Parts: sequence; C-alpha cells; structure tokens
Amino acid sequence: MLKITRKSLLYKSSVEYADYCLNHVEGCSHGCKFPCYAMNMKKRCGVIKDYNDWIKPKIVANALELLDKEIPKLKHKIKVVHLCFTTDPFMYKQKEVSDLTLKIIERLNKDNIRCTVLTKGIYPKELADTEKYGKNNEYSITLVSLSKNFKENFEPGAAPYESRIKALRYLHDQGLKTWVSMEPYPTPNLEEQDLLKILEKISFVDKIIFGKLNYNVKVSNYQNNKEFYYECADTVIDFCEKYNIKHHIKYGTKKKDNKKTESLFRKYPVISSVNKINVCGLNQVRLNV
Repeated sequence: MLKITRKSLLYKSSVEYADYCLNHVEGCSHGCKFPCYAMNMKKRCGVIKDYNDWIKPKIVANALELLDKEIPKLKHKIKVVHLCFTTDPFMYKQKEVSDLTLKIIERLNKDNIRCTVLTKGIYPKELADTEKYGKNNEYSITLVSLSKNFKENFEPGAAPYESRIKALRYLHDQGLKTWVSMEPYPTPNLEEQDLLKILEKISFVDKIIFGKLNYNVKVSNYQNNKEFYYECADTVIDFCEKYNIKHHIKYGTKKKDNKKTESLFRKYPVISSVNKINVCGLNQVRLNV
C-alpha cells in the first residue's frame, strides 16, 4: 500500500458523536457512490485527481509517531477519539489498514482515551480483548440496506451487510457497546426496501443514528421525499422506544426539528449542529442540512 506522512493527526471536531478525531488513511477502497462527501472535498482541494485515485488508499506511515507526540499534549482535553470521518478504519480486505487501526486504538486506550469507531468493514474479534483494548470503546457499522444489489451499486468495495452485522453482534455478545449509523438512508427510487426489516436485524445494539441521503439529485427528484423521511424517522423512533435503544435523528430528517444537536453520549457534550471534518489538511465545515 502507498504511504504518506502528515504533520498532525488528532483534530477537534463538532460532529454529533465526536470530540477529537483522526484519519490515518487518505482515500478509501470502498468507493462509495452516494456520493462520498469526503472524496468530493479532497478532489475540490486538489488532494486527489479523481475517483480512481481515491479508491487507492494511502496509509499515514507516521501515524503512531504523531500519536506519541500529540497524546501527552492533548490527553487531558480529549474525552473521546472517533475513527474516522474521511476514511474507513477497518477497510474491507485491507489488512494493513486494519492492523494500523488496532495499534492506534491500543495506543489511545493505553492513556485511557476512549474510542468510538465506525466502519463499513468487518471488526476483528481481538477487539473483544479488554485487557489490550479499552472496555469503554464503542463500535459501530454503517447499515442503510440489506440488498446485495444496492451494496454493489453504492458501496462496491465495502463488506457485505450480513458480515458487518455478524462482526458487530460478536462484539456486542462480548459485552461491548455497539451502535449503527443508518445514514445516508436511500429513497425508494434508489432502493425499494422495508425499513423495519433492517431495524430488526440490529435490534441488539445500544444506539441507532438515522439520517437522510444528501447531495443526490435522485433523492431530490423523488416525490414527497421530505414526507418519506418524516415517516422513516417516526418508524426508527418507535422501534427504538420499543426495544429501549437510544436513538438520534439527524437534523433535517424529521418534522419539527431544531438546529440543536442532541447528545448521544453523556460522557461528553455536543458543541454545535455543525459538522467539521478534517479534509485537505483543514477542518472543513459542513452544515447538517
């Protein structure tokens, strides 16, 4: 795998479920076509040339060295570190990425820094070793469908849905906190599906985040797309209340929404309803609309 170096790794974010974040890979072989916001920003900033460049990930070779320098300076400020917003920490079939991610989680946990992790890959079973990795980490997958056809069209390089669920269920069964990000959820003109069937597959998790699909013309062209998402949001809320699952509906997805983002994790406060992700070496700002 190609390698790059960076001058810094940890950065402050204002995303709903993040405090500090890091991205130790540039690019992502999953090649998602929703479209991918991170890829578009990297392209706009001239960091990558095109889609084919993006799906050839480059690992940050000095990631662990940077952590050794940055953790002592920041550990008293950090409440949690999220992996990742512009890449995937357990990139499917990319062992070098997964191996580095495990070392990063171990390094952060060594200083009692809790991690939240989000992937479209498969979690290694060794994360259940709470003597090596923190027992307070939280692991999640992105899941917006169960359709093989949808995955091939929109998440061609990512892990199969059933494999993601199985790996997450294993960590749950070992007593670890798990959650699911159901974002960006497609409209029926992209994939006709039963939302309840998807929810039933993940009824074991501790939290569910649900959000609409943005930046896609077909979604905007779908008649009554706002009402569709309102109904979906109500379905998610009712389901979560039935199974005692914490939930969060992203801003703009449900009726009578407000711009203040509710806190998902009581251990640290949410700063605002603005998303900041580290793109092009800067904290780019994205409004939750």
